[in-house]
Amino acid sequence: MTPSTHDARPPYQQAAEAIRSEIKAGKLKPGEQLPSHRELQERFGIANMTARSALRVLREEGLIYTVQGRGSYVADVIGPGGELIETAGTGEAPASAEPTGTLTEALLEVRDQLRSLNAEVQTLKREVAELKARKHP
Repeated sequence: MTPSTHDARPPYQQAAEAIRSEIKAGKLKPGEQLPSHRELQERFGIANMTARSALRVLREEGLIYTVQGRGSYVADVIGPGGELIETAGTGEAPASAEPTGTLTEALLEVRDQLRSLNAEVQTLKREVAELKARKHP
């Protein structure tokens, strides 16, 4: 999918919107790794910096997070302010009240730790699959 010539928005916003739609529709699930910058470049017909800008927009919205050296992942159902956000297919409803003070900080810290652990698990799963493929061609 190349950026639309009929869309006045910059290509990075068009790419961000396409990924955002996939996340909200549940096609990309919480914890799932997003395609690499190169894959996004090829998919959307955009430059590397444009792909990075699209991911930056989604990160600022709290829809994704990035683990240095590992890639970008779909965020879980806890938004950047500690509130529950609705994600298609999860059955979760938005929270009626947001936690305050140190509880919010503690939840955000736990969320970040879980994200890091999830990234590690995803990496280990890929490595195990590769090892199995080598052992049983």
